[in-house]
Amino acid sequence: MYLKLLSFVFFLFISSLVTGQVFTLQQAEKRALDYYPIAKLKKNYREVADLNRSSISKIWYPQLNAGGQATYQSDVTKISIPNAPFVVEPLSKEQFKFNIDVNQMIYDGGYSKAQQEIASVNANVEEAKIEVELHRLRERIQQLYLGTIYLDQLIHQLSFVKNDLEQGIKKMNAQLEGGVVYRSSVDVLKAEILKTEQREIEFQASRATYIGALAILTDTILNNNVVLEKPIYSTGVEIGLMGLQSTLFSSQKSMVEKQADLIRSTKNPKANLFAQGGYGRPGLNMLKNEFDVYGIGGIRFNWSLSNFYTNKNEKKLLVISRQNILLQEETFNKNTKVQADQFEKEIIKLKALIEKDETIVGLRKAIKEAATAQLEAGVITSNDFLREVNAEDVARQTLKAHEIQLLQAELQLNMLIGKPTKK
Repeated sequence: MYLKLLSFVFFLFISSLVTGQVFTLQQAEKRALDYYPIAKLKKNYREVADLNRSSISKIWYPQLNAGGQATYQSDVTKISIPNAPFVVEPLSKEQFKFNIDVNQMIYDGGYSKAQQEIASVNANVEEAKIEVELHRLRERIQQLYLGTIYLDQLIHQLSFVKNDLEQGIKKMNAQLEGGVVYRSSVDVLKAEILKTEQREIEFQASRATYIGALAILTDTILNNNVVLEKPIYSTGVEIGLMGLQSTLFSSQKSMVEKQADLIRSTKNPKANLFAQGGYGRPGLNMLKNEFDVYGIGGIRFNWSLSNFYTNKNEKKLLVISRQNILLQEETFNKNTKVQADQFEKEIIKLKALIEKDETIVGLRKAIKEAATAQLEAGVITSNDFLREVNAEDVARQTLKAHEIQLLQAELQLNMLIGKPTKK
């Protein structure tokens, strides 16, 4: 029983290798996006932003500092009162101090809040940049995928050409035996079969290169028999490059606004509560030359007026930064509109060409079939027959090329503008 089960599993494995894998464009894109190294940066940027916000928020926690010092002074304050009934003992020149300071921020002028918002927006900017980069990866996957499908169609078309040539050779061999034609006429068709096989070798080699690149980018083991399904235009991306770039520009403009908030906050005063406790000689009583415990507390106010000197220039720099972003956005939108218009016109052109291609292929097929009959009747030469076979082959290749170009143009338009919003 075990051997039968093992044999069955082995049979399924061998069958899968023979029939080949089935791979879709959606699978290729998803795996590429999941395994591409740069995609993992999104999580890292978000984690960095969370850590930065957490660190900034610690400013509202009590800040503890411990310190101490031991000093020797060359002189100390002495008090001498003539005819006094007592003597004030001078302070020791060796003085010691150990203290713990506690500071509690109660108002920072909005500085920490602005820093936290900048950390969040910076993560948004970096994530938007990654999305744009991943969009370029999807375009590359599409190019490799469609290129492979086009090569598959060309290879498939070569089988028809080879079959036509083999049928022609059979008919010519019959005439050769009857002494109607020369052997050179048969050799012409045999040489063309060899040229067809050479083209197939080139196409297969190019296909292997494309499949190899797809395997690396998608982190997938793809064998030579993998079958790539022709993608459906309606299953395109929800958000195109226009939407991704718009998100990036919005995040960059938001960053400028948050930086302006940070600059404004530096002009505001700051206040915090503080307390200090210590032990040393002398304590707070400078007339007592003994080790003593001491403590002090209160509220501290700070206002840095020097920030007013640089704020004006910093604001100008932010205005320039915002203008640069707006100019880049305007340039991108114009270029995108031009690209979208080109794709739309290309789609219209290709649809018209495909309609003509289909008619041409039909005519070329009829001409080739007539040439086959004429070859069998000895009315035309092998070169005449070969010319018609090649003409049909070129017509079919042109049709397949236009079909792939149409699909690519539709996908590129979708990648550019995304799916239209349903109203």
